Amino acid sequence: MKRSSVSCLVCAVSLSCCGLVLIGCRSPAEHREKADKVAYDIIEKKQQEALGKAEPILVERPSDILRRRLIEAQGLAYAGEASFGTDKLQVIPHWPEPERSYDVPSADASIAIEPNQPLKISLVDALQIGARNSAAYQSQKETVFQAALDLDLRRNDFRNIFGAGTNTSATMNTRGDTVTTVNNSASADVSRLLANGLALSSAIAIDLANLLTQGGASSLGLSVDTSVSIPLLRGAGRHIITENLTQAERTAVYRIWEFERYKQTFAVNIARQYYSVLRQVDSMANARANYESAVQSARWSRRRGDAGRISEIEVDQAVQRELSARNGWISAQEQLKSSLDSFKTTIGLPVDALIELDQIDLEQLRTQADEITESLKAAAGNVAQETAPPADAPVELTQPSKEGAGPLEIDESLAVRLALAKRLDMFVSLGAVYDAQRQVVVRADALKAGLDLRGSASFSDTDDDGSLRFSGGRYNASMPLDLPIERTSQRNSYRNSLISLERATRSVQSLEDNIKLAIRDELRNLRESRESLKIQAQSVVVAEKRVRSTTMFLEAGRRQIRDLLDAQDSLLSARNQLTAAVVNYRIAELEIQRDLGILKVNERGLWEDFSPEDIKHDSQQQS
Repeated sequence: MKRSSVSCLVCAVSLSCCGLVLIGCRSPAEHREKADKVAYDIIEKKQQEALGKAEPILVERPSDILRRRLIEAQGLAYAGEASFGTDKLQVIPHWPEPERSYDVPSADASIAIEPNQPLKISLVDALQIGARNSAAYQSQKETVFQAALDLDLRRNDFRNIFGAGTNTSATMNTRGDTVTTVNNSASADVSRLLANGLALSSAIAIDLANLLTQGGASSLGLSVDTSVSIPLLRGAGRHIITENLTQAERTAVYRIWEFERYKQTFAVNIARQYYSVLRQVDSMANARANYESAVQSARWSRRRGDAGRISEIEVDQAVQRELSARNGWISAQEQLKSSLDSFKTTIGLPVDALIELDQIDLEQLRTQADEITESLKAAAGNVAQETAPPADAPVELTQPSKEGAGPLEIDESLAVRLALAKRLDMFVSLGAVYDAQRQVVVRADALKAGLDLRGSASFSDTDDDGSLRFSGGRYNASMPLDLPIERTSQRNSYRNSLISLERATRSVQSLEDNIKLAIRDELRNLRESRESLKIQAQSVVVAEKRVRSTTMFLEAGRRQIRDLLDAQDSLLSARNQLTAAVVNYRIAELEIQRDLGILKVNERGLWEDFSPEDIKHDSQQQS
């Protein structure tokens, strides 16, 4: 190769080095933006692969989340700038990121905060608030994002890897006359690993002094080194070479499945706590009404006692009930505050924030209970006129029927098959078995002898005429063999991989049994809650009738004050149990949807109402 050709090669290499230098001079912010783009692209594609749909998973929290706005608007206590978010932190010296705005819109930004007023939120609001403010929810999203970054890193192993650099050195020789020699060199290299195990690398080095003098020396100081290697025994084969990439691809899908499962569990947990707080609100209202009734009864008893119409013992009983009712009312208030604080923590809001829940969500559930109660009252007259059976007649117990059953009370065997086919955590567990099988293959491969085919070539323009000649290069070929004599570590790793496979298999079996147990329990819970709803509605009807009749008989002097007090206590308990029954049935509906794997929750944290037709269709597919 003549000097002119070599000069062209030198120029090309120099331009390539300049290009690599420019790429390597990206700012940290540009690197972050590139990482974000790559990760979000991977997440979108993996969502399509894992779920058949894609929705945004943003790891940067918006600046207008409700938590921050509540701290500011309600003047709540906070520890420091970190209480508001990373964008409010004081910039430290040498901080690599420029100041930027977190203008990602928050799903709860539309929830208005009125000054000096408690914030009223609905169940829909609570779900959206939790998806933006909960620290645990945010951590789950970050786990998905980090899995995408790890996948990108594994893919990078099979890309062209470029490198470039320069080196300047000075050498001083003090023997005799002092001579100082300055050497300047530049280099560029590229490497590539193929999926079949073939590893290629090439490097070019240039003496910059000779390049700048343009012929001041007989040689340009250009050298080229290339190498190639491929495993023939241990480590050979696409399945071994790409194992880490394969695992990273599958792990990204697992994290997406796990996040979807987490969203289902998180939404149901919010609903459970939300309704629990509303139950406590209802219990407090009942306790207040009971306390007011106890005060009136105590006053009535005192007047009757002063008139000599009832004994002093009965008056004391009424006073004791008033005290007990007051204690119950105070206890209900404190329990409500505790439940509300716990709920705030769940959805990521400060516990000292002024929050109240919209009771319309509970009223919507109680509509069903009110309808049952009214129907029982309407039928009470007809039942009263029926002839009661003799006391010695055989007792025939009526088993619970499917009358009034909801659409989720499906056949048990169909429900189990549906859950096993749709549960995302089961997908992950089954995938772990296949992962463990591949690890057995990889560990078995490590027991083989090592045999690689390697080759290298290097040449430079050291000829007197400055030409680059391939005939003057150095070439080397080798085939090193590593005999499998000492394999204690590899042997133990192989045996452990078989144990890991057994564990992964048992995990599937354990999860399968747990799913069956959960489905069977939840179907029973649905039936029990439905029957309890009917029973508690009937109890309320009976308790109200008992209070009315006892009051009438007491005024007529035919009952004691103790009878009225017992009747009022029974009414309070019946009302509380009716509220609990209607809430329990709704929670049971959500839990069975979650564990059947049919509860769909979007990125805003909201679930989609199930369709009975869809459930029927899925059940038919599984049968």
